Amino acid sequence: MSHYIDRAAHETVSNPIDTLNVRTGKAVSRMVKDGGESEHDMFSAIFNSALSNVSSANKYLSDAENEEIKLAMGKANSTHDLAIALQKASTALQYTVTLKNSFMEAYRTIINMQI
Repeated sequence: MSHYIDRAAHETVSNPIDTLNVRTGKAVSRMVKDGGESEHDMFSAIFNSALSNVSSANKYLSDAENEEIKLAMGKANSTHDLAIALQKASTALQYTVTLKNSFMEAYRTIINMQI
């Protein structure tokens, strides 16, 4: 298992994307590889974490939809739970779109490089 050092927090993490989330706001640029693994392994870890982020966003969106249905059917007593679920879904979706845009910008930069 690969381990990385977060320079800002001075802690070891197993996956750099785990620290790159809405709660912490840490940047991947602060992550430094600790070990002799190839760059392919780091890209693979970041890409797999990005895919995991997409499924987490889908889960939040599904939870928000379920809360809307509960409220519409009269099974929920509080609109507070709906508001929280909607905000989580919104934040997760914005984060996922931003991550996608960053990947696309990096892809375009690489494609436009002259050899």
